[in-house]
Formats: sequence, C-alpha cells, structure tokens
Amino acid sequence: MESFRKVIKGWLGKVLLILFLTPLALVGIEGYFSSGSKDAVKSVNGADISKKDLEQLTNSLKEQYLQYAKGDETLLNQNFISNKALETLIARQLLLQQADKLGISLSDQQLAQMIQQQPSFQKDGKFSEELFANYLKSIGMTNMAFIESLRKDHALKMLTSTFMDYALVSKVDIAQIANLQAEQRTLELASVKLDAYKAAVKVTDAELNAYYQKHAALFKQPTSVDADFVVISPANMKGASTEVTDAELKQAYNDFVQKQQQAVQPAVKHILITADGRTDAEAKKLAEDVAAKIKAGESFAAAAAQYSEDPSSKANGGTIAVYQKGVFGNAFDQTVESLKAGQVSAPVKTDYGYHLIETSAPAVQAPSFESEKARLTEELLKTKNANLFSDSVNSLNDMVVSSDSLDVVTQELKGVQIQTVKGFTLSSSHPVLSDANVKVKLFNDDVKNGDRNVSSSIQLANGDVVWVKVRNYHAAGVQTFAEAKEQVKAKLVEQKAYEAAKAKIQSTLNEFKTKPAAAVNKSGINFVSAGTFTRADGMLKRDIQRAAFSLPAPKAGYWSVSTAKLPNELVVVAVTDVNKTAASGIAPEQLGELTNLYQQLRGQQEFDDYTRYLKEHAKIK
Repeated sequence: MESFRKVIKGWLGKVLLILFLTPLALVGIEGYFSSGSKDAVKSVNGADISKKDLEQLTNSLKEQYLQYAKGDETLLNQNFISNKALETLIARQLLLQQADKLGISLSDQQLAQMIQQQPSFQKDGKFSEELFANYLKSIGMTNMAFIESLRKDHALKMLTSTFMDYALVSKVDIAQIANLQAEQRTLELASVKLDAYKAAVKVTDAELNAYYQKHAALFKQPTSVDADFVVISPANMKGASTEVTDAELKQAYNDFVQKQQQAVQPAVKHILITADGRTDAEAKKLAEDVAAKIKAGESFAAAAAQYSEDPSSKANGGTIAVYQKGVFGNAFDQTVESLKAGQVSAPVKTDYGYHLIETSAPAVQAPSFESEKARLTEELLKTKNANLFSDSVNSLNDMVVSSDSLDVVTQELKGVQIQTVKGFTLSSSHPVLSDANVKVKLFNDDVKNGDRNVSSSIQLANGDVVWVKVRNYHAAGVQTFAEAKEQVKAKLVEQKAYEAAKAKIQSTLNEFKTKPAAAVNKSGINFVSAGTFTRADGMLKRDIQRAAFSLPAPKAGYWSVSTAKLPNELVVVAVTDVNKTAASGIAPEQLGELTNLYQQLRGQQEFDDYTRYLKEHAKIK
C-alpha cells in the first residue's frame, strides 16, 4: 500500500534517522584522533579526553551541520555543537572501557586478515605491502597505531550492534502500529470564518494583561535587529570601459599562452631497482650500471623494459601513468622538478629502492590569437570595470566610515537609496541581509554591546556591495507586555471569536452525540466531503488531522464530530466512517520493513539507556 510506504519513509524513518546520528557518531571516528595530548578537557574513569580530540570532532560536526545550513555559519549554535561533541567523546570512552571489561575485541590474527582482505590494499588479487604503506603515509599513522585504531573501532561496532541488531519486538506491537498507520478515515469538513465574530469582540486592558500573564511563553522573541542599509552594484558606476587597446590584448594573450605552458605537467618516467634479493649496495651498483648504459646510447624505454622492477610502468617505457607528488617521497619529487626535459638523473634513493628518472615536457598547442581575441576582450573589459568598481567602493567606504553615515553613498551615486528593515532575525529571509557576511555584521558581540556605527563595505555573493547600520538590537527573550500588546490583542480576539463561533453551533455538535447524522439539524454548517485519509497521508492540515484521528470510530449511520482551530477559521471535523481492515492488505515485505524499523528504534532506545547507565555510574570530571 502506498500510504504504508509513506510511513516507512515518513515520520518513523525521520525519527530513526535523527536517533541513529548518536551511535554513528560514536563508531568509526578513531582515525580522527591522535591521543597523547595532556591538555585534557574531561576525565572519564581516569581516561582523559584531550582538547585536540574535542576540537577535531567539533569541527567535523560543524562541517556536517553546515551542509544543512547551506554553508551559513551564522545559523549554527556553536555551544550546542561543542557540547554535542563532548558528550559523544564521553559516551565513546565509556563504551570503549565497557567493551574492554567485557572482553569484546578482535584478535591480532582477525585484524591482520581483515586488513589483507581489504580490496584497496590488494594488487592482482593479493595483499600489497606497498599499497598498505602508502595508505598509512597518507593518513599519517604508523602500522601499530592503525591496528589499534581498527581494534577500538570494531570493539565499538560489536558492542553497539548488540543493541541495535538484536532488540526484541512484539508481534502485537507491530500489528498495532500497522493497524494505526493503515487505518482509513472518511471525513466531512465544514468551515466557519471568524471575521464577523471578531468584529463583535471587545477586550479590556485587564483581559489583555491576564492573557499575557497566562500565555507569556507564546510571546518569546528571537534576537532581532532594526537596520538601515544601502546597496550598490557595478551598474551604478559611471565611466565604465567599453574598449581595450591592441597592446592590452597582445599582453593578455601572451599571459594566457604562458599559463597554458606552465599548467602542463611533465611526463615522468622511471626505472626502479629494488633491494629485494640483493643488498642496498648491489641495488645502487646496478642502478649506476643501467644509467651508464643509457648514457652510452641505450634508450630509456629499452632499459626500463629490461631492468625496471616496477611492473606497472616497465612495459610502457617506464612512464608513470599518473604522476602525483608524495607517492615516492621528497627526493623523487625534488629530482623531477630539477630535471630538464630529456635529461636522465643519477640514481635516486627512496623507500622503494633506487630510481633513474627522466622527464619530458609535452608540446603545448595554444589556441591562436584570433580565436581567443573575443574572449580576452570580454575578460579585459570585465577586469577593468571590476577595478573601477573596486576603486569607487574603496573611496566611498572611506567617506562612509569617517562620517558614520549612509547618506554619503546616496549623495555620490544617483538612483541609490537607503533601505530599512525592522525585526530582522538570523533565520529571516532577505535578498541582501540574509547573506552570511552581512549577518555577521548585524549580530556580532560589538552590536550586542551597543555598537551602532555603520559597517565597512561588505561584498555580496553576486558581486554587489552593501553597507549596514544597526538602529536597534532586540535581545532574545519574552517580550514585555507593552511590546507584545498588539499580538496579545490579536490572539485574544481570535480566541474569543473562535469560542463564540463554537458556542453558536454547539447545540448541533451535541446532536451528533445522540442522533444519526441524517437526523441532525445541520443548518448553518455547510459540510463538504473531504475524502478518505490515513495518518501517513500528510494531506490534511496538522490541527485537522489531530482532531480527525483522535475521535472514536462512529457507529453505523452516526458521525464523530470535533472542531479544529485554524487562523481566522473554525473547522468542524466529522469522521463518517473508519476502515480498520486496511491493515490486512499490507504486503509481507512492507510489514518486514516496518518490523526492521521498529526493531532499530527499540535497539536505539536500549542503547541510549545503556549509555545513560554507564554515565550515571562513571567518574566524569
């Protein structure tokens, strides 16, 4: 059933995704850390959590949250992220200690087998010491440190999977969830607009104050600012360039060709002589002999085919398919940089043996001047005008900052106006002020502490420039009664109008409790068939759905009726029929998906309880 598919992908799936973030954060992070720092931020049963580890995980979590915030760092709660990282490290340390107590660990033999079977460490179907060594270099870990990291990582996974993979679930629970999600309810809805009722409502200051005192939590406000700003773009500038000279074009073309030549990577060839089966001195001697043969006239390719012990390049004349710095070490890279095209090096020693190296610079086929002329002209004009805009901005910025006034910009540039926004928050959407660089200027500590000076120029993502000036700063918290009075009045009037509308139809609502729907006097209530829905549909407004699925199933011929409050509207919700047999149509594979999800949820809850128990019985200071 499609509606049942929605629950798998919907609310329960989202709950599980959020809950699973915790154990996933605990597992697989060992490689980020390099213990040993004595700068401890917490001690867990005598084991220290270092400041470095906390900073690394905090930064890792920050990068994850930034993806959800689309890179806008101003939307992040830095304290929350830091606390989340610390709690994660504490839980991880407790679980590692518990795994050690329970003897949950892989043996050295199992770890060695796991490493050898890793596809990325295999070459021609066999474990490659060279690939493994290169990987360790790339992550900056020793062999022993990597193995210990792997041991801890899998101890965490095995302990976690004990809860996550083996939680017991009841078939009765699964059946109840399936029945609730698959149950179908047929609805009739009627709308009563509140405008006429609002016109008749009168409220006193005493009522407003009483409502405010009772519902103060409704009048919380986030941090906000009232700000003036002025924006300029290159289009506001006069004197834009429209022509370039031949000399400028010629210089731009020469620079372009030079960059093309510099961008070409040299082709690198090498002949590798290893110390496998011979001494270091013998390997060096053989490399020198091969170098002498090349100097005497033998081609590099022929020498590579005969002597090189690098199987991946010897058949190709010694050419390294994709040369990357760092693979063979600094000595190799320095030699490549120092060689002229066609020159063969003396033997160069690395961890792999002795290398003879030759480089060649591929010929650069640069496009003709004529073919590039139009593009270069456009780029030169763009650069000239960008420089003009930049110079103008710098000049304006000096005047704006020195005078602490936005009026300077409007006086210098025609068509530019000062704009004002009130009540702007960090989460507000605005074409200019929502830019992350602007928000940093609006909500920093200086502004919080009273700074009301005009900002220096801020470049926007689209290339425009803005100056901003905060007029008022409103700290987060509950609004005073005076600040919230109009909102209080609107809410109280709405509430009274709703109650008046409901009172007018209450006798009809009462009739539904004792009479069949056909016998109820529905005058004044215009019901419309809304259709049949399940909890997972997501088609109904939240308040209507809550009312519809909280009502009891009606007897045949009767309706179960309630009301829902929407903005400026009272909605009468009538359940006319409930089909509880729909769950019988759930396919076995869908029921299996639900069982797996529910099992994971139960496992997560048990895992959280276990972690909480360990924290309660640990010495954390």
